Amino acid sequence: MSHRFSAVLPTAAPVKSGIMSGAVLVLGLLALAACDSGGGTARTSVHAVGSSTVYPFAKVVAENFARSNVDYGSPLIESTGTGNGIQLFCKGLGPNTPDMANASRRMKLSELESCAANGVDEVVELQVGLDGIAFASAKGGITLNLSPKTVYEALAANPYGKPQTAKTWKDVDPALPADPIIVYGPPSTSGTRDALKELVLEVGCKTDPAMAALKDSDETKFKQICTEVRSDGGYVDQGEQDNLIVQKITGNPRTVGIFGYSYLEENLDKVQGLPMNGVQPTYDNIASFKYPGARPLYIYVKKAHMRAIPGLGSFLQEWAKSWAKDGPLAKVGMVAMTPEAMAANAAKVTELPVLTKEDLEAK
Repeated sequence: MSHRFSAVLPTAAPVKSGIMSGAVLVLGLLALAACDSGGGTARTSVHAVGSSTVYPFAKVVAENFARSNVDYGSPLIESTGTGNGIQLFCKGLGPNTPDMANASRRMKLSELESCAANGVDEVVELQVGLDGIAFASAKGGITLNLSPKTVYEALAANPYGKPQTAKTWKDVDPALPADPIIVYGPPSTSGTRDALKELVLEVGCKTDPAMAALKDSDETKFKQICTEVRSDGGYVDQGEQDNLIVQKITGNPRTVGIFGYSYLEENLDKVQGLPMNGVQPTYDNIASFKYPGARPLYIYVKKAHMRAIPGLGSFLQEWAKSWAKDGPLAKVGMVAMTPEAMAANAAKVTELPVLTKEDLEAK
């Protein structure tokens, strides 16, 4: 179930997918900008969908924006998960489609191509901060010194291509306790799950030389073996609700949860972070990328909607005013970017450069 912030969008006629002609696009955007929200097809507020990790940050930006921009409608922020959010974002242009997608991992090339195929051919990418994939347990609960290797061997459906037989953490590593492996984590549509695969599971899998070689010879098989999680109860999908994971692990102190660092910081009275390679998931360790689960957070914007949605440009400026180390986003758990990254992304808010295939392939 998605989380919503602010009012529901007015009903609008669906926008046909496919590449729109220039004339139709211009007419559609003029209609979007001109009609009022009292029963027409337009809307007068920003609509963003996407990551449950970015959701609390976007909500803070939206609340501050609404207070200081009373002439605009309050932004609607929905927590749909990164994958679902980008899919909705890429469906087309017009009042019945989101203006922005929040993402806890970078847009994939295939997603950018899907956007272009539906006429969303001018996408602006902004990095807004950093986060970490935190492993946690209840305060006073199970303590584990994890590594990408132990996490992979505990959670993989078929570790190194072999049947999963581990029932306890001790089965994976004799130095760990003999508690059952029960991990509550994000679903497959979540950017946190994508980051878990890339930053932890694949890294752990590649400690085996045969798996490292398989990545070069058969990447599809490598992804299946190295990123598919077990479905026998060892890993429990909790949907796009990180707060529910916090509730689950506090209810059972022998279990582990996986969520964004901001949820760990917000609940330090109830939960404790578990180290990865001996490094704790803290603000400084994520900012320096010493912690293995550190990752960037993004927002994506339709440049075409900048000319049509009242306040969209000002909303992006609100993001840029909020991401400093002593800003409102840091106060709710976002880890600030470097000064250089902040300056580069603040410039993008003004210049609105279009994301290209080459940009995604370069990193």
